[in-house]
Order: sequence, then structure tokens, then C-alpha cells
Amino acid sequence: MTSTDKKQTIIIGIDPGLNITGWGVIAMRSAGLTSIEHGIITTRTDIPFAERLNLLYQGLIKVLKRYTPDVAAVEKTFVNVNPTSALKLGMARGVVLLAPAQQKISVFEYAATQVKKTIVGVGHATKDQIAIMVQMLLPNAGVVRKDAADALAIAICHAHHQSTSYGRLATAAGSRR
Repeated sequence: MTSTDKKQTIIIGIDPGLNITGWGVIAMRSAGLTSIEHGIITTRTDIPFAERLNLLYQGLIKVLKRYTPDVAAVEKTFVNVNPTSALKLGMARGVVLLAPAQQKISVFEYAATQVKKTIVGVGHATKDQIAIMVQMLLPNAGVVRKDAADALAIAICHAHHQSTSYGRLATAAGSRR
């Protein structure tokens, strides 16, 4: 590893879901963003709910241990019309927040509209628009499933906001001198 490789932040983006949870790992370097890997974790509806949560947790832990991200970015969930579905999704989201926290990985949360606005420029972009922009922003990612594209978009959103925050902090620190 060269000295420039050490100056990177590994970010995992996670798009929570009970049936399909998308994940995407990127590296943020001074030269820009690079896709490392992406994928999905699925659970079957014909197995008990608690087992589905366990499968989601175990799948995330496996990904977190393999890629050892510095930070995790998770999409906030909107309130669903169906209370049962919203409750189940909330429990899956709890698992998604717990897994990185247990690995001592800082977790940041972003609203879907914030992710869409950061990636596409509008807060009501479609999944297709997100996928297209992710492919443009991370050309080395290859073919990306929509759920994984959403996760990569969340990671990119975090990278954008993190670098913007660092830029503001550096500017503020420089103006005090």
C-alpha cells in the first residue's frame, strides 16, 4: 500500500429492506470515489420472521468483516401506509443499524430525498435515474442491481457530505489564522 492509498475512507452504504437489503462499498480518496464491491442480502418470506432478521444480521456482519469500512451510511426509512409492513421494515432497519455499531463503525443516516438530490439533483428521482447516475459516478462498478445501486448512492451521498463538511471545516480553520 502506498502512502496515497492510506489516505482513504472506506464507506459502506446500506439500503435496508426485509426482503432485499442492498449494500455497496466505496473508497473515498483525494482522487475521487472508487467502487470496491456491491451486492444484496435476501431473505425468503416462507421462513420465520426472527430467522429472516438473523439472516440479514449475519449477512451484514459477513460483509462488514470482509471490507472493514470506516463508516456506514444508511437510508432513513419513510413511514409506510401499512402499519405491519412499517413495523417489520423498522425491525429490519434496526438490524441494519446494529450490525455496524457492534463492529464499532460509525453510522450516519440520510433521508431518501437527500440521497436522490445529492446523486441526481432532484429529491424525487426514480430508481432507474439513481442506477444510471451511480454507473456514471462509479464506472468501475460494473453491472449494478437497483437495490445495490441505491446502497452505492447512499455511500456516495455520505462521501459528498463528508468531503463538503471537511471543506467547510478547513475553510473555517484557515480563516481564523
